[in-house]
Amino acid sequence: MNTYDIIVIGGGPGGYVAAIRASKEGKKVALVEQGHLGGTCLNRGCIPSKALLKHAEIIHAIRDASKYGVEVGEMTLSLPKMMQRKNQVINQLRGGIAHLLRTGKIDVYQGKGEIQPDKTVVITGDKPESIKARSIIIATGSSPTVPPIEGLDQVLYHTSDTIFDIEEIPASLAIVGGGVIGVEFASIFESLGTKVTIIEMADRILATEDEMASQLLTKHLRKIGVTIITKAKVTAVKAHDSQKQLIIYNEAGAKQDVVADQILVAIGRRPNLSASANLSLDTEGPFIKVNTLMETSVPDIYAVGDVIGNWQLAHVASAEGIVAAMNATGQARDMDYRIVPRCMYTYPEIASVGLSEREAIEKGFQVKTSVYQLAVNGKALASDHTEGFVKLIADEAYGEILGAVMVGPHVTEMISQISAYMQLEGTVEEMANLIFPHPTVSETLLEAASDWLDKGIHS
Repeated sequence: MNTYDIIVIGGGPGGYVAAIRASKEGKKVALVEQGHLGGTCLNRGCIPSKALLKHAEIIHAIRDASKYGVEVGEMTLSLPKMMQRKNQVINQLRGGIAHLLRTGKIDVYQGKGEIQPDKTVVITGDKPESIKARSIIIATGSSPTVPPIEGLDQVLYHTSDTIFDIEEIPASLAIVGGGVIGVEFASIFESLGTKVTIIEMADRILATEDEMASQLLTKHLRKIGVTIITKAKVTAVKAHDSQKQLIIYNEAGAKQDVVADQILVAIGRRPNLSASANLSLDTEGPFIKVNTLMETSVPDIYAVGDVIGNWQLAHVASAEGIVAAMNATGQARDMDYRIVPRCMYTYPEIASVGLSEREAIEKGFQVKTSVYQLAVNGKALASDHTEGFVKLIADEAYGEILGAVMVGPHVTEMISQISAYMQLEGTVEEMANLIFPHPTVSETLLEAASDWLDKGIHS
């Protein structure tokens, strides 16, 4: 039996990062993965969706070309070519991860790993075997949650695991769930000419994000033809000729039917726990409970990523993986969730970090906010992307930046500027004194900061 200092179960952004970091700390490391390296993010999530969103961006640019004096002929879409490009991106990144693991002299085992109480990992697959380690990091991720809707199992439906494998563009698509996954797929399929309907139980889409951002995206999606039904629950699904009929009831009890060619269920994700089923770990709800060191209730067993809940984001899983690896190698480090950027790759993009205005008030801060609209930003006007705003949330006592919300072009790239300021405990005044390049959308940060100080030039 091969023995290691550390075994990592799962090769996603939490697992492979933990394995590489532990290897760089001089430890003998093994990684067990039952599927493809990269996990959900690379194979069925972040990367393929961003690849297809690039196609959506190009499609919208061609549709609007005449506004800019460019006349084009009839546009033809090739879903096979789109999927081919998406797969090329995935394969290239998979190969990159495999190379990093080889370079780090990390042994990769292909198969399903099950942890035993003595820290033996039994691997089942094409080549069954057992390995053992002093410490184990669980990074087994999550899977789409499918609600118990009457009749759903009697029709063909998709989750985020299967939707990337469709072979034809559906004429219509009903998306059950108006969270991040739901609205991103709405943006993709609307661009392909699909009639999209979003059905959300809460009173708005992106219910956990800033209300202003949610309202702006709702307005934009409806303007381009997406139907959004809120405060509604799907109670049953029936076959309807070659389509599917979703039976919906709103909070007042009124019935409504939605008929669509395809259904995408996107209501959330549940942790994959089979690898740790023999350990009797403490849990919080369905998730594995950990402390700030990423330790579980069993000594020398760590857990990171979607399997522990918290923020189910790839970059958070990677950060947790590094913390777990550091602690597993004897170097104490705590996980800090105060500054976690959240990005939604819709049109327009949405990004946020830190506390929301409501959260800051609830924590007792004397909160002051400022909002600067993109509609008066020169670069946004020149590029004809004026939907959006920047919202700064700061402590009025000292001007410390507590959080931010950004909506508009490239804000998923810009949000890290706010993260850096928060990490360094920067103030609004310090941001207002920074020289920003002109013309850029990033100037909205300067304007929002100046406006917060009641010294705005263009506000």
